[in-house]
Amino acid sequence: QRMNSIGFIWDPLEHAWNEQFDQLCAFKAHNGHCNVSKNDAQNRSLGQWVYQQRQLYKKNTLSSDRIQQLNSIGFIWDHLDHAWKEKFNQLCAFKAQYGLSNVHQNNEQNK
Repeated sequence: QRMNSIGFIWDPLEHAWNEQFDQLCAFKAHNGHCNVSKNDAQNRSLGQWVYQQRQLYKKNTLSSDRIQQLNSIGFIWDHLDHAWKEKFNQLCAFKAQYGLSNVHQNNEQNK
């Protein structure tokens, strides 16, 4: 109890993970997404952490609690697959509206 009263951190790894998760939540609140690049100069540490979570998920070594926490904020596990699906959905919408799927790269709808 005395240790708790002075803010003693019992599990530094868990504490560090929660700190990064909180930073990711703040990033999402500001940017509208959780896709932090590991090359982002302003968020390099957070980007590396996001990358690491994706790698741990792929290796099936990320705990279900952490997966659930990340899912709860809309974390994208495979950002390349997600980007492809977004573009495909845009193409489907374009085809539904214009009846064709051959979009010219200079088309205003393509920007």
